[in-house]
Amino acid sequence: MSARTSKPHEIVERALQLSRADGCVVIADEHSTANLRWAGNALTTNGVTRGRTLTVIATVDGKEGTASGVVSRSAVTSDDLESLVRAAETAARGAGPAEDAQPLVTGVPQSPDFTDGPAETSSAVFADFAPALGESFARARAGGRELYGFANHEMVSTYVGTSTGLRLRHDQPGGTLELNAKSPDRTRSAWAGRSTRDFKDVDPAVLDAELARRLAWAERRVELPAGRYETLLPPTAVADLLIYQMWSAAGRNAAEGRTVFSKPGGGTRVGEKLSGLPLTLRSDPNEPGLETAPFVIAHSSGDDASVFDNGLPLKATEWIGEGELRHLTTTRHSAALTGLPLAPSIGNLILDGGGAGSLEEMVANTERGLLLTCLWYIREVDPATLLLTGLTRDGVYLVENGEVTGEVNNFRFNESPVDLLGRATEAGFTEKTLPREWSDWFTRASMPPVRVPDFNMSSVSQGV
Repeated sequence: MSARTSKPHEIVERALQLSRADGCVVIADEHSTANLRWAGNALTTNGVTRGRTLTVIATVDGKEGTASGVVSRSAVTSDDLESLVRAAETAARGAGPAEDAQPLVTGVPQSPDFTDGPAETSSAVFADFAPALGESFARARAGGRELYGFANHEMVSTYVGTSTGLRLRHDQPGGTLELNAKSPDRTRSAWAGRSTRDFKDVDPAVLDAELARRLAWAERRVELPAGRYETLLPPTAVADLLIYQMWSAAGRNAAEGRTVFSKPGGGTRVGEKLSGLPLTLRSDPNEPGLETAPFVIAHSSGDDASVFDNGLPLKATEWIGEGELRHLTTTRHSAALTGLPLAPSIGNLILDGGGAGSLEEMVANTERGLLLTCLWYIREVDPATLLLTGLTRDGVYLVENGEVTGEVNNFRFNESPVDLLGRATEAGFTEKTLPREWSDWFTRASMPPVRVPDFNMSSVSQGV
């Protein structure tokens, strides 16, 4: 049995057979990628990769509780398998009792395709996209602009087996497209990105036309000072802010008084109104176009995940409903500890409830304000308020009397997404978007554009 000839489910079964621990969870991740890269209106590189990562979680019962040990390795062969299992067991025996210890999950029906081979991607995923991209190069060249970018498609087949009988499998496709257009003198730059499952719904001509329009806007330059401005946040910027908010919404941390979701005097802010707009922030493993794993896959334990919860079924969850905080993320352990409902993390995020129109219509209804392209280099300043700082990038535009009249300088911002939800005065139609800052970790999001009357541009940035 070799890493290349053995099927993932066979690797999982063999690791479980080798286990001498009281409990064992084995996760096999089979991943393949295909990518294209281009610069200056020409393809530069392309490639395909294949790989396997095996994670073994051993649990050992003791007088003081159950300990866990986790070891992950890549390119595991049959000769390496026993040493990996033993390493996890050794780690568990050398650890103290795990605070999040729970009985391993049982009673989940086996995935019907558990014994099938992994799904794989290949360069064929770009069969229609690549020729269309070539046509966009020609249009861009004729229009005096240069296109740079990267297209990546990934397929991950995850197999989860446990000593309690779970045999689960999930195939996760995911693709990202990032496209930059630059003027030949590099003084003007515009960005557009898309998230996709298969590149069949991505048209580079549409993105190129959008970028050409933005470069034209940038022909007029206006310098503005730092300050608070009425600002239109596009879906990608909204996604980046709310994803970070989601990552900061662990129920236990809130109950212990350590986050923006902590209630003064004790408890959490669940049930509190966070926005005057009827906004609903939710996750659903079965959301069309944003499908994600319908069960917990936890390679390690943390504030919002527990290895003991592997295989736990997931269901649609409202984090914020009609502007009210409904749920914080919990594991079985933290739910029991805090009294909050069980609400594990889910791999997508959707904000609904705006419906005020498209971003273009919101621009048309703006007397004077700023239109952002995207945010980047987002970092946390204060967890108690979830104050974030970061930079604007690739185009901040001045809107006057319903029209974009020029490009302004970039800014550093200081804002809390929770506070922004409370101050937002308008949200548009929800659409699938690519979070630019977090695209290496989180790509399945649908968001509306949002109007904020007083977005805090705290200082001027000299970046392009």
